[in-house]
Amino acid sequence: MDTLEAVSAFSALSQPTRLDVFRLLVKAGGTGMLAGDIGEALNVRQNTMSANLSVLLNAGLVRNERQGRTIRYFADMEGMRGLLAFLMEDCCGGQADMCKPVIDQIACDG
Repeated sequence: MDTLEAVSAFSALSQPTRLDVFRLLVKAGGTGMLAGDIGEALNVRQNTMSANLSVLLNAGLVRNERQGRTIRYFADMEGMRGLLAFLMEDCCGGQADMCKPVIDQIACDG
């Protein structure tokens, strides 16, 4: 990930509804969510949700799959991984033990 891609991702996440959408999709995991269900869960109108999902999609933070007449959205974990890697590049001056608490905090239990 380069600086412009990182800025695009941060810009997308800097709006409260989009941040809520992304966090909801992270929580949904591999099953993702239908666009309408996302809007319903967050009490956001369909046209507003569509615009927010488009911003997140263009920023590389979500991906989608068409399923007949509906679209299922997923958190793009590769995009998030790229953003986190960008932030932590050259972390702690090469002292990996200093980064371990951060990595432990964001690692999935499992």
